[in-house]
Amino acid sequence: MRRMGDVLAGIHAAWEFESDALVIRFERGIRTPKLYQVLRERRVPYEALASVTLTPGKRNTVVLHAVPRPGADPLMEAAAGQLKESCDPYRLVLPADRETLAEYYRDELRALLPPEPGAAGAAGHGGSAPYDGLDALDGPDRDGVLDVPGDPYGGVAPAERFLVAPPSGPLSFKAYDGKASFDGSAEVTFRWFWTGASSEKWKAGDQTFSVRDLCGIEWRSPDVFDGHLRLLSRDGGPRPSQPDHDPASVVFGLGYGLVHESLPFAAAVLAAIRASDRAPVPVGSRTPGAVAERIRHLGELHRAGLVTDEEFSTKKAELLAEL
Repeated sequence: MRRMGDVLAGIHAAWEFESDALVIRFERGIRTPKLYQVLRERRVPYEALASVTLTPGKRNTVVLHAVPRPGADPLMEAAAGQLKESCDPYRLVLPADRETLAEYYRDELRALLPPEPGAAGAAGHGGSAPYDGLDALDGPDRDGVLDVPGDPYGGVAPAERFLVAPPSGPLSFKAYDGKASFDGSAEVTFRWFWTGASSEKWKAGDQTFSVRDLCGIEWRSPDVFDGHLRLLSRDGGPRPSQPDHDPASVVFGLGYGLVHESLPFAAAVLAAIRASDRAPVPVGSRTPGAVAERIRHLGELHRAGLVTDEEFSTKKAELLAEL
């Protein structure tokens, strides 16, 4: 970077380049997407990025896109590719006359990232082409530009833990059939509305879920059919296929569970689940049965990809040593 503190201002957002992280600050104007207004600011360590691309945008603009590593950002993990381009917090839209400046920052950012396999001679790495399409799949994108097929992550390995902090809020929102609340660390609560909740949910009653009993979340955007937020239980037991019949789900629709409300909530819950998975196992009874149960739970985390091979082996050895 030219120097720490450089700022590149775009439409609805600005990127500030620190020595170890990209700080994205969002405008709060009336035309700014509501998700941006909720996020306000995000600090993204450079190690959380997989690649950086520059592509033509709509209406005489260019788009600088920082692609996060899979598993690095709880917001993007919860979104699971469902965000519209206009709401992607990693896209910075700039007037086309700032293309040269955008190219400079693209190349400077790329220099801070792990080298992409086979990147020698590619655009932005010694080549002369001003744009590339590494962030897209085959076919034209929404800007009408033919994208080049390739791996959007440049072969970068998934992050073993979240490197970007989850959004700070909101920690409650109204769905169509109930209100979802999260205390920020330990419990999620669903309280049903008589005007929207199904009979199955009324029979089950209001629900409180311990984060330690959850293994993940399923967020389906309210912008599509069957939008909902479902909490996934660690016990893996049977559950209703339809979210409106599942007491572990709240249903979106008719202006409820909007993206800027439900997605940050889902990301915060997902981050708490990961933190709970990585927390030290409390030392209780040291009977063989108790140790065996802890090893079984550790094995579940390992199979789910939430604990690395090294962490699994180390912790298992510690538990066996308690016998």
